[in-house]
Amino acid sequence: MVRRGHRRETSLSPPPVCPHVRPIPVKPTPRPERVSLLSYLLRFRQDILSAQPARLYRAWMAEFRTPFFTSFLCNDPALVDEVLTLRPDDFPKSRRLYEGLAPLLGHASFITNGAEWEHQRRIIDPAFASGRVREVFPAMWDAAVAAVARLEPLADGRPIDIEPQTSHVALDVIFRALFSIPVEDDTAAAVFEAFRAHQSSRPLVNTGSLLPLPRWMPRWRSRHTRTTAREIRRLIRALVDRRVAEISAGTASDDLATRIMTTPDPEDGTTFSAAEMADQVGIFMLAGHETSAAALAWALYLMALNPDWQDHLAAEAQAVIDPETIYFSTASKLRIARAVFREAMRLYPPVPMYLREAAKPETFRNRTVPRGAQIVISPWHLHRHERLWDRPDEFDPTRWDTPEGRESSRKAYLPFSTGARVCPGSAFAMTEGTLILAMILRHYHVALVPGREPVPAAQLTVRGRDGIWLSLTPREMETRE
Repeated sequence: MVRRGHRRETSLSPPPVCPHVRPIPVKPTPRPERVSLLSYLLRFRQDILSAQPARLYRAWMAEFRTPFFTSFLCNDPALVDEVLTLRPDDFPKSRRLYEGLAPLLGHASFITNGAEWEHQRRIIDPAFASGRVREVFPAMWDAAVAAVARLEPLADGRPIDIEPQTSHVALDVIFRALFSIPVEDDTAAAVFEAFRAHQSSRPLVNTGSLLPLPRWMPRWRSRHTRTTAREIRRLIRALVDRRVAEISAGTASDDLATRIMTTPDPEDGTTFSAAEMADQVGIFMLAGHETSAAALAWALYLMALNPDWQDHLAAEAQAVIDPETIYFSTASKLRIARAVFREAMRLYPPVPMYLREAAKPETFRNRTVPRGAQIVISPWHLHRHERLWDRPDEFDPTRWDTPEGRESSRKAYLPFSTGARVCPGSAFAMTEGTLILAMILRHYHVALVPGREPVPAAQLTVRGRDGIWLSLTPREMETRE
């Protein structure tokens, strides 16, 4: 029986565990320091993370030269700040990123630059302005409740790949927030498989991204890449076309899609066409669904790896969450869940690398950076940098409450990027991830599956190479006094 009453506060620190006992979360094996160009390209095609050498976890900057392009990976916080915050116009999104993602995203704001990007953000940003998270919180809540119910028949201790489940709930949030409809099971499964297939097609590896081709020359992309991108965009365009008709008929719901599609650019008065809106929904699907699903799956893995923290988080969720009433204030009371989710995104940032391009010659740390050089900002390496974090490979949600942790966070924590191109939905994503994590662990205990340790791998986002396998069992509910 659940009764309303006083909400008890919980401490951020879990029961003490001897440091040498706490397990270290999984991490990809880096490549050897010296490899041939062919070996590097083959490794990169399989997985961006394991294609990098171990020295990047200590280096302030690294230069990579190939016959086709030169790239500089920057871990120096001052350089990161210069590229992303102080001078973003001098370091636009790389054309190579556009070459890889255009089949899926078209001209979405994630890969555009200049006046086109500014026009898009002037229309999109108001939908995610301060206070909007409160308005979509019921959609997050309903999606979390549905996820808990969907997991019930699976919570019998059998091994399950948790990634399709987190993908389903994250997609459900997007459907409810954007289009005011829950996602159907068949659609959720189809989208998950399409995104997984698209990543496995290695969309960033194509002639346009690897070779300095003129823009007029046709690009070669694998049939797999083109097919999976078409399938995802077919679903998106059907949703957008239906909403266009509803807006014309005056029957459209007052949700994020309607607001974005009816918001005029304050400078020129234009709104998104259906085709332009389909591009933007594509990035909402990638950034708002795929990345949220990845972060949530890794957070559940970390809870299985650290059962003391899991029980601590579950106790907080049972104390704070009233299942009978939706309280927006609940989000701010889930302190442990938020710290755990934040730490999960430090260890497993959903987007592992941001790719920029030098618009003119530069000098970085006394090295010449030619015009057109690729500038790589890697949250994966920044978040685990040995000179910037105390015990960088360890899971420790209490670090966010320490002076050292707060200082490291200010310098080297950017799961949503930073500066002018910071993700407009960052507050949305943090609230969503915190709530769903707490809701799931309020009801279920998660455990590791022996012999099925996940291996982080990345193309577009950081996922388990062969899934993230866990087992779930019902958690005994406490009676709230």
